[in-house]
Amino acid sequence: MTTLGRLLIDFMRLGTPIALTIGATALLLAEPVRPLRAEPVRATVQQILDGPETFIDQRQAKVKDVATDPQQVSTRNSRAQLLFGSGAAGRLSRHSRLSLGQACILLEQGQMLVSGRQGACTRSVRLSVRGTNFILETFDNGDAAVTSLQGVVEVETLRNGEPTGTPQQVSSGQRLRLLLGPGLSTVIALTPSDYRSILEGPLFRGFDQRLPDQGALEDYLAANVPGVTLPKPQPQVQRPAFSFGFGFGFGGGGDRPSSPAPSQQSPGGYRY
Repeated sequence: MTTLGRLLIDFMRLGTPIALTIGATALLLAEPVRPLRAEPVRATVQQILDGPETFIDQRQAKVKDVATDPQQVSTRNSRAQLLFGSGAAGRLSRHSRLSLGQACILLEQGQMLVSGRQGACTRSVRLSVRGTNFILETFDNGDAAVTSLQGVVEVETLRNGEPTGTPQQVSSGQRLRLLLGPGLSTVIALTPSDYRSILEGPLFRGFDQRLPDQGALEDYLAANVPGVTLPKPQPQVQRPAFSFGFGFGFGGGGDRPSSPAPSQQSPGGYRY
């Protein structure tokens, strides 16, 4: 206790109601305020698919291993599902890298599906959510894409780590593509065919762990995308790597994304 605190206690010993009140109030104000320690950011490995090439930093990861701030979780020729400390889940496609941090969960490479109340960022965008199912994708040239399968995502553009412009909202069934060079963005609506390609792709196929907000996604699909449902867990079957060029690699292994020109259309018909 500080010297001032001891003097205030002596003042309170006078015993009068006024002295007690003044002394107690001053004592509270005099004591240093100790900030609450933030909960450490963590990610627990829940499932690994397509081989053992999932890593926490340089160490090969196993199911139930835990990564904490400031560690990285990365995949090579494998895919993984993580459970974050927030209760949300994330799925990494092949050749993806995620850095854990207090400021944000940073996707540095590849694609990640997030289900639940968990924001994320890349070098060029920062996302805020209240609980949703979305896909975040980053490209080698700094471009980024955000796809809301269900729910609303607020997207803030970053340049050198600082916000630029007014945040945009990406609603259920929309995909935003940010072109970092010219500072432009486009928003398109997902078609039933787009949903089907995503749900049959590497961020869903083969995973048997239920997503935290999967029920909300199922309800949205039933009401708004007739005939499209989430895949049922099946035994793993190796397929040749194949990508539409869009970056999700919907039909195959989810290989590392390229950076197509804004006007390019993927071989599978998915629009940029």
